[in-house]
Amino acid sequence: MFTGIVQGIRKISAVEDIEGGRRLRIQLEDLAEKLQQGASVAVNGVCLTAIKIEVGSAEFDIIQESLDRSNLGTLVIGDSVDIERACYFGDEVGGHQVTGHIDCTGKIDEIRKTPNNRDVVVYCEEEWGSYLIPKGWIAIDGVSLTVVDVGNNWFSISLIPETLEQTVLGKKTKGDIVNLEFDHTTKVIVRTVERMLPEIKIQMLEEIKNNK
Repeated sequence: MFTGIVQGIRKISAVEDIEGGRRLRIQLEDLAEKLQQGASVAVNGVCLTAIKIEVGSAEFDIIQESLDRSNLGTLVIGDSVDIERACYFGDEVGGHQVTGHIDCTGKIDEIRKTPNNRDVVVYCEEEWGSYLIPKGWIAIDGVSLTVVDVGNNWFSISLIPETLEQTVLGKKTKGDIVNLEFDHTTKVIVRTVERMLPEIKIQMLEEIKNNK
C-alpha cells in the first residue's frame, strides 16, 4: 500500500523493450536505501516490483497492461518520475490509501496560475465521472490530491507550492498525460449500487403491477 505522499522526483536512466512489456532503470539515489529485490515501489503512481537493485538504482519490469493503462510507456531516458516506497505497518498515513493500481489516464486541459497556487483542470473519459466527488480525493501520477470541482468529463485540483516543487506535477504543461487512481471506497460503493439498480427496478415494477 502507498499513501500518495511522494518521497522524491527521480530520473529514468535506461529503457529497454522486452517481451510482453518494458524494463526501466531508475536512479533512486537515497530512496534505494534498504530496498530489497521484490519490493514494491510506486512510479508515477504505478505499483512496480524491483527486479534488480544496484547502488543507488533499481530496475523494474512493466507488463503490457500497465503500459496500456498508464503513461509509463511514453517515458524516455532523462525523464523525471514521482517515487514513493511502499509504506510499512505502523507508518503514518499522511495522504490516503493508494493501491498503485492505475484506473486510466487523463489529459491536462488547462493550467491556471493563482497567487501561491496552481489550479489544474484534467480531462478524463465521462465513464469515470461517477467516481469523482468534490472534496473527495484522487491520485494523479501518484500524488494524493483533493478534488475541487467536477464536470461531465473533467475535474479540477489545486496545487500548493510544496506539491509543485516536490512532484512532477510542477513540470506538467497543457496536453500532458497523467495517471489517475480513483478512491477505492468510492468505486466499491458506486459499482455495488450499479449492480443493485436493475434488481431494485424489477422489484418496483412488480410492486406497481401488483397494486393495479
